[in-house]
Amino acid sequence: MSEALANPSAPSVIWLQGSGCTGCTISFLNYVSATAPQSAADILITNINLLYHPNLSAAAGSTVADVIAKAVAAGNFILIVEGGVPTAFGGRACAPWSEGGVEVTFLAAVQRLAAKALKVVCVGNCASFGGVSASGSNPTAVQSVKVATGKTTINVAGCPPHPDWIVWTLVQLLQGKTIAVDTYGRPKTLYSKRIHDICPFREADEAKTFGVAGRCLEELGCRGPSTYANCPTNKWNNGVNWCIGAGAPCIGCTSSTFPGTSALFKTAS
Repeated sequence: MSEALANPSAPSVIWLQGSGCTGCTISFLNYVSATAPQSAADILITNINLLYHPNLSAAAGSTVADVIAKAVAAGNFILIVEGGVPTAFGGRACAPWSEGGVEVTFLAAVQRLAAKALKVVCVGNCASFGGVSASGSNPTAVQSVKVATGKTTINVAGCPPHPDWIVWTLVQLLQGKTIAVDTYGRPKTLYSKRIHDICPFREADEAKTFGVAGRCLEELGCRGPSTYANCPTNKWNNGVNWCIGAGAPCIGCTSSTFPGTSALFKTAS
């Protein structure tokens, strides 16, 4: 990683946020590792050239517009998008910055940057597939980045995605490696295992009600049988636990159809 980034021609990173809850950024900031880079701060300060992030950058106003313009002109950057892309009302439901006193819509910003970026990475299900932001009546007509731009995207799925998934994907791209993806644009290395197949409670008795430890939760609506991720082995919160381990069913947040229309939690009959 350090050798790749020591190269002055290594790509920079631009991170944009559209329609979402900022949860993907919060997840990224919880990154912890025993090896370098050891934290989100380590990544941001010593490992990547982050040109812009709406929460983490000091730049604002015309400074942002200048940074973006220079990046587009150079073309040597990776675009990370968090949140869906509102397309109703001419895209005016979301405006990340202004240029010459005129608001730039998120739709226009993403389309312009995606056209010039070396790679486009969607962090979270809203950017990847529409997610919660596009669910229900969807009054702002939120679309995924791929639909809104017509560009191929690498989709780091999850609501939010695990910080390790975000960092792993970014490291591969900064090192110039090719990432093999599945039919949904998700990195195969991260999303090739079905949660139910690697769940430690797979062979346990079926739980009939919540609050009974060590039981399979499939009858209570667990979506592990149709969800692909490494949560059972990687775990969350620096390896402390994961949804099913904490007694909650998998809600399928890495699936392209999340959150879906059915209840996330059920009461077994």
